[in-house]
Amino acid sequence: MTSTAEPIAPQRAVGDGASASSRRPGRRGPGTRGRSLRFERIAQLLFLLPAVVFLVLFFGYPVVKNIIMSFQAYTTSTFYTGEAPWVGLANYVSVVSSQLFGTALLNTALFTIGSIVGQFVIGLALALFFRRNFPLSGLLRSLLLLPWLLPLIVSSAVWKWMLDQDSGVLNQFLNVFGIGSVPWLTSPAVALITVIGVNIWIGIPFNTTILYGGLQDIPAELYEAASLDGATGWKAFWAITWPMLRPVVSVTLVLGVVYTIKVLDIILGLTNGGPANATQTIATQSYDLSFKQFDFGQGAALSNILIVISALFAIVYLRLNRKAVDD
Repeated sequence: MTSTAEPIAPQRAVGDGASASSRRPGRRGPGTRGRSLRFERIAQLLFLLPAVVFLVLFFGYPVVKNIIMSFQAYTTSTFYTGEAPWVGLANYVSVVSSQLFGTALLNTALFTIGSIVGQFVIGLALALFFRRNFPLSGLLRSLLLLPWLLPLIVSSAVWKWMLDQDSGVLNQFLNVFGIGSVPWLTSPAVALITVIGVNIWIGIPFNTTILYGGLQDIPAELYEAASLDGATGWKAFWAITWPMLRPVVSVTLVLGVVYTIKVLDIILGLTNGGPANATQTIATQSYDLSFKQFDFGQGAALSNILIVISALFAIVYLRLNRKAVDD
């Protein structure tokens, strides 16, 4: 006796699938995902909004205002009358053709190059020295940061007292050994060298800190492998340390130049641009034009020239360094 099979199992299977699908969480449709992504993007923009507003108000507006002022006859009377006649490139022509511009440009170059070379060489030497573990290394690194933490005007005041020709500590120390007093800040032949030396002292902690951090990222295994091939000391430095440290060196030099080329506090505190304009730089000349002669148009023009010089150096150096790395 044969029996016909009834389609019960398929119905159960279908019923089981339906019940299982009913227990699963509902999937989001394309429209829901799109709204979620838009909401996330809006949230990201809202988090960036305070930073953008800060940059526009405190960096963007002053730069744009400075550029506009450089094309106007902007003086103290402008604050009362609101009138600043448009003079075009006259301010730029005046500052570039002045007798002091050549001296200020040369002093700026000497001050920047001397400071950067001294800060970088000494900073790299100290970073290599502190890489070795020895007692009190952490304390010495902390003390090394003091010149960097002090306000620049305080540092300049202390150094001006130390370098005084008559009662300065340094000249009194030299007199003990029979060496006469040196006019550190009053001689046109010595003043610029003195200011460079003080700025080197201030910038050493920054270079040491950045370069020391870069040295910590170099794996010790590379030196161990190189020592097996006989590469130690200077050989290991040129084969491993310098190539691995090159990106950090690039950042350090670019930041150092951008910072040093506009130094104002130290020079004003020590020599005020003197004697006989021996320490006059573009930054100090721009300050004199704006806040001593109250010719804000020419002062703005000179500061814009300084900005262009800094930007050109950064662009050229980074391109050359990238080309050297690629080769």
